[in-house]
Amino acid sequence: MTLVRRFLPPTAELCAFEAAARRRSFTAAAEELNLTQSAVSRQIRSLETLLGADLFIRERQTVRLTAAGEAFAQEVRGALQRIATATLGFRANPLGGTVNLAVLPTLGARWLMPRLPDFIATHPDVTVNLITRFESFDFQVGSLDAAIHFGADHWPGARLDFLMEETVVPVCSPRLKARHGFAAAADLATAPLLHIVSRPDAWERWFDAMGVPVAEVHGMLVDQIVFAAQAAIAGMGVAVLPRFLIEDELRRGDLVLAVDRPLRSQGNYYLAWPPGKQDLAPLQAFRRWLLAQAAELRATSA
Repeated sequence: MTLVRRFLPPTAELCAFEAAARRRSFTAAAEELNLTQSAVSRQIRSLETLLGADLFIRERQTVRLTAAGEAFAQEVRGALQRIATATLGFRANPLGGTVNLAVLPTLGARWLMPRLPDFIATHPDVTVNLITRFESFDFQVGSLDAAIHFGADHWPGARLDFLMEETVVPVCSPRLKARHGFAAAADLATAPLLHIVSRPDAWERWFDAMGVPVAEVHGMLVDQIVFAAQAAIAGMGVAVLPRFLIEDELRRGDLVLAVDRPLRSQGNYYLAWPPGKQDLAPLQAFRRWLLAQAAELRATSA
């Protein structure tokens, strides 16, 4: 895309506007930027002249954004953040490239991070920056190059590479299992259950697949799989968790299967990336490596 330079305001004016919009004050923006209040006011006036409309409503000693100014401020803030992130990435690795990857915390810590040294050893010129994300990602906003996505096989504005399936199992501490004497799926209907914010219906799906009717499920709520695993180890309840993420705990005996009734999850793991970055060499190198790592996991799990 060719930039139309007459629509690119000076960076100083954009920074002055962003600070004033965020602080809701020309004076506060001037203090933040180490400028005079009149300098900030002049820069914003110059920007308004370029845009052909006011960005602020000036009332006595106060200023507030117009509706259009509010929307423009969000766009400018995002653009400045992307420039800052790109600059930081370049300074971190001026001889190579970077990949900004969004990843779920537990997957990143327990599955991806132990494997990353292999990628770094074979691609020393590429830096992988990990950004943990719970919420949906948008490649049109921010500076993400890719994201590891769990769910359905489509995402608007992204290409998806299949990585792996997921099987979940109900797990708890050995002491909790001994105390309750779990033997069948129905036994868990009255057990203390642990729930994960991002998977609020996980227990309902599991009970339904096991043919166990339950009216309601109650229990402790946590926002990460790793917290659910730790709570289960502490004997606080039974959690239904992805097996490949808790293999170490199962091997050590910190966790045991409450009942041996695994369930194939409805979603899969995918690498999502925007089509516009198909020629980004660092991303494509990481993509090839990640697909090979996922294939190896699928082979060992078969």
